[in-house]
Order: sequence, then C-alpha cells, then structure tokens
Amino acid sequence: MRTLFLVLFLTFSGYSFGQQLVYTPVNPAFGGDPFNYTWLLNSANSQNPFENDSFTGFDNLSGLNSSLGNQFTNQFGGGTPPLGTSQSGNFEYEVFESTEGLVINVLDILTGEQTQIIVPNG
Repeated sequence: MRTLFLVLFLTFSGYSFGQQLVYTPVNPAFGGDPFNYTWLLNSANSQNPFENDSFTGFDNLSGLNSSLGNQFTNQFGGGTPPLGTSQSGNFEYEVFESTEGLVINVLDILTGEQTQIIVPNG
C-alpha cells in the first residue's frame, strides 16, 4: 500500500505546475492601471466625512498678519524690524533674509520662549 502511494505521488508530482506570483499595484500613482483613477477618487470622496470642500481653519490669518504688522509698526516705526539683531522690551528680534524669505526669530528674554516667523518672498 505504501509503495502504491509512493508511486502515485512520484507519478503525479511531475505533472503539477506552479506559477510565479506577480504583484500589480492598483493605484495609478504607483504604476497601476490608469483606468483605476476614477474609481479610487470616487471611493475616497464617498468616504470623506467633511461636508464642505473648503478648509476654514485659516480664516483668522488676515487678522493675525495685520496685528503683527501693527505691532512691528508701533515698536519699530516700519512694517518690519531692521535686519540684524535688535531688542525691544522683553523681546529680542533677529531678522535676516534666507532662500525661504524674510525670517524673524523672536526670543522672549524672561521666559526663554522662541518663535520663528517666515515671510515668503513675493
């Protein structure tokens, strides 16, 4: 009986075929089929919990910009502090130009807290 199973096993094992498993991505951004784009976008939009497409978290930036401008105008007489290092009250300002734009480092001398403000070029 064992020899019969052994013979059958050896006989049919030569007829088994294997195949190589190949991964194909679904997302077209990673090399997948470009026709999947619409399906993926519609699927993402249907799962989106937000009602409005516009983000209103930055509505108060205009007020922040005007208050910072007013504060610098009151302290330095112009829109921004002069380039270099200066001190006004409890704050020390370091202003310099960089590739990102005008960089203003503000240091509160009493508490040691630091803030960096970057005003982009253009």
